[in-house]
Amino acid sequence: MNFHFLEILPEVPKIDFVSKRRLFVTVSLIINLAVILWSLPFVHGLDFGVDFAGGTEIQLHFAQKPNLSEVDKALRKAGFSGETAQSYGPPSENAYIIRVGRIALMKPEDAERAKSALASAVGAAHLKEFHFDPEVGDKIDLTFDQPVAPEAIRAAVTGAGVKVSDVRTLAQKPGDDEYTVITQGIADKVGNALTKAFGEKAVSVERVEYVGPQVGRQLQIQGLKALIYAMAMIVVYVGLRFDFRFAPGVVIALVHDAIVTLGYFAFFGREFNLTSLAAVLTVIGYSVNDTVVVYDRMRENQHKFRGRDLPSIVNLSINEMLARTILTSGVTALSLVGLIVYARGTAVWDFAVAMLVGIVSGTYSTWYIASPMTIWLDEFLKRREGKRTNEHQAQKRAKEPAQAKAVLP
Repeated sequence: MNFHFLEILPEVPKIDFVSKRRLFVTVSLIINLAVILWSLPFVHGLDFGVDFAGGTEIQLHFAQKPNLSEVDKALRKAGFSGETAQSYGPPSENAYIIRVGRIALMKPEDAERAKSALASAVGAAHLKEFHFDPEVGDKIDLTFDQPVAPEAIRAAVTGAGVKVSDVRTLAQKPGDDEYTVITQGIADKVGNALTKAFGEKAVSVERVEYVGPQVGRQLQIQGLKALIYAMAMIVVYVGLRFDFRFAPGVVIALVHDAIVTLGYFAFFGREFNLTSLAAVLTVIGYSVNDTVVVYDRMRENQHKFRGRDLPSIVNLSINEMLARTILTSGVTALSLVGLIVYARGTAVWDFAVAMLVGIVSGTYSTWYIASPMTIWLDEFLKRREGKRTNEHQAQKRAKEPAQAKAVLP
């Protein structure tokens, strides 16, 4: 029985990949510098999401699929700007997520007015502690030296212009009575604004999550560490698997792919969050996979065709693996195209687009970044070795006349 397999390329092509390496490396360098400059905070910066910048994430459920422009209009009318709704989960569930770049709706000046109102209503001497932290949320922690009626606390805070959702009694013991005032938060205001726009039972708040600015900064640092550690381990692997002459090309190619993927979020103003970081890490892994395959073929051809120069070995290896690269990259790209077409507006759409950009960049960097760097490093090492050999021979020739004179009678 004969099996017929699909052949993408019936013959090994003879494309000269390395002849234009200086041009492609120069273009790549310009693109990378442009992305880095554009991503600087004082130039444009990345649009960090709630995960990194801190804020509030609200999951909503609509009875019917809403018009997103109407949702944006209702949010702007409620005093929010820049917050947009994004679908979440299957379209049939009508679930949406709204991200707001703040945790607390109440401002420090509002808290000061509430403190003054409580001091006037209960007595400044009886108010032992007043604590409000905008990084925690819309709540005020109170401690009195005597019991105070929750209704009196509610009336005083409301009279200061702060809307109160609940007053909770935490502990009551002699000289130390603790209360917590829950004021109207961002989730309440968003829910009320959308209820007013779409109807009483048309929308409900399902989940509210807060990420403080300090936690966001820690996530940024941890994300950067993850990228650095991943690249360092890949360098160690390549150095042990092949030769450390190959490692610099891999590192430069990985940095190139990470920056290009980052450029998608920077130039198009897309939100950069933990999902985006996962896309960058995935691109790094995918890029090194293709590079390692080409490097492995290069090593085989070096043993097979001894005496041939490295540029010709690189060209031959890339051409021999070209069909494999087209198949693997093409199949992965097809799945991402499906996500891009059918998952627009969902949380995975940016991930799919970033991955597609990264796959194209990873394939390109194997041909025009990693391979040229390996060639240049090999040429540099050969020149340095030749220089050492010439110096050694010159020293040897300089010693020969002196030795000849020493043996004459």
